[in-house]
Amino acid sequence: MSEYQLEMKQVVDYPRCRIYRKFMQALIEDQSIRLGGSSGLFYYTVLCSYANFRTSYKRIDGISYTIYPGEWLCRISELTEWFRTRFQHQAVSILQVLQERHLITYSRLGRGKLVKFKILGWQKHNRVLDYNAPCSKDNGFFFLPVSIANELLSQGRCSEMDALLDLWINTVYNDEQVQGSDAGPVVYLRNGTGSPLLGYTELAQRWGISKATVGRYLGKLRSQEYISVLSFPGAHGSVICLNNYLSTMFEVSDVMVDKDEIAMLLHIGLTLPEAEREEEEYGSVSVSENEHSVSNPYVACILQKVEEVLAVQGFPCFSCPKIQYKLLPLSPDCKGAVFHVLDDIVYFKALLVILCEDSKELFRFELRLLPEVERR
Repeated sequence: MSEYQLEMKQVVDYPRCRIYRKFMQALIEDQSIRLGGSSGLFYYTVLCSYANFRTSYKRIDGISYTIYPGEWLCRISELTEWFRTRFQHQAVSILQVLQERHLITYSRLGRGKLVKFKILGWQKHNRVLDYNAPCSKDNGFFFLPVSIANELLSQGRCSEMDALLDLWINTVYNDEQVQGSDAGPVVYLRNGTGSPLLGYTELAQRWGISKATVGRYLGKLRSQEYISVLSFPGAHGSVICLNNYLSTMFEVSDVMVDKDEIAMLLHIGLTLPEAEREEEEYGSVSVSENEHSVSNPYVACILQKVEEVLAVQGFPCFSCPKIQYKLLPLSPDCKGAVFHVLDDIVYFKALLVILCEDSKELFRFELRLLPEVERR
């Protein structure tokens, strides 16, 4: 009887996203990001950012009001400022639309000058504290259900602000199920593929706009340094990274995402020179003379790409003149052949050993070189 090994991996999806109030305050104040079209996601997220996480009391015009978790009380003039509407009745109509979608409830108080709203289902997604105390609106965070965000996105033509929030909500960092996320925060639309590569057609359908408008949205967000867009040749698509994601979410320094590193993690082809080129100065390079090895003109290009990736990760040794390299082909059958075959794809596999001048081994890396023309 044949023996088999069963491998099982749990597929985990996250039903909510953490949003920081300070981030929402910055978006409210940034008048350069437009709200034209459908901005239901932005309006709903703004209300969530002001909702109480515990019971508090607020006194307006000599009257004290009790505000419970998931609720907030404000003047309609404040609501108009948050929503960037010209007239107060326009802000109230936005509340009415959200109430008709069973996302909130609201009531007019103070002879029509005040509005009190409640986020429905608040306690399901956010922790409620039992004691009474004032709630700060400038720090801390709240959880936004991803299902509600997707519902609001599908209501109409997304604005620039809703597109930015959608990218933020779907950003993933250091998740082993998403390729490239260990190199930096990447946008992943939870489609089950594990690949963060996106095309304009996919985003156009998601946001209800044309591909040209998608390009304009992304170009504007990139120029204002909200995102970085790493575009790859052919039909691969692009990887979108959030620039200030780590500093906002985890209060740590943001990392510089390297395009070549992402390309390696996603197994996107490495462009090699077509003809002989002047080799770079890379200390001492030792390459196997096997007839099936990668040709010497390509070795300098490979080392250059590896250097660029490792430099981003903080490896300083590549700039040292005492460094030495050994590129050792790895044979799949231990009989001299150096080419491997996987799913009818022939590729070269080698061990890159980095040594100091005294032959002391510093690092070793396993490299795979796949011909782009043979990939499927």
